[in-house]
Amino acid sequence: MRIDTFTTMIGTVAATTLSFVPQLIKIRKQGGRDLSTGMLLLYLLGVSLWLAYGVRINAVEVIGANIVAEDKIFSALFMKLRSDA
Repeated sequence: MRIDTFTTMIGTVAATTLSFVPQLIKIRKQGGRDLSTGMLLLYLLGVSLWLAYGVRINAVEVIGANIVAEDKIFSALFMKLRSDA
């Protein structure tokens, strides 16, 4: 295996935002009332900037990871807003 391929694999696995999945499960079970909307919006802003950065430098791994992250953040926001209503 080439070094570049191995480095790409490390970056792809490291960039997966699976760490947010337990938060989504908790929101689904307990509701999102205690979750900060401001934090989610700031997190979304940061991830969106990383996505823009990935697009500008044409880094597929960065783009993919941040699209996945945005999806999870939007899911959390949707579930929070739905549980607050």
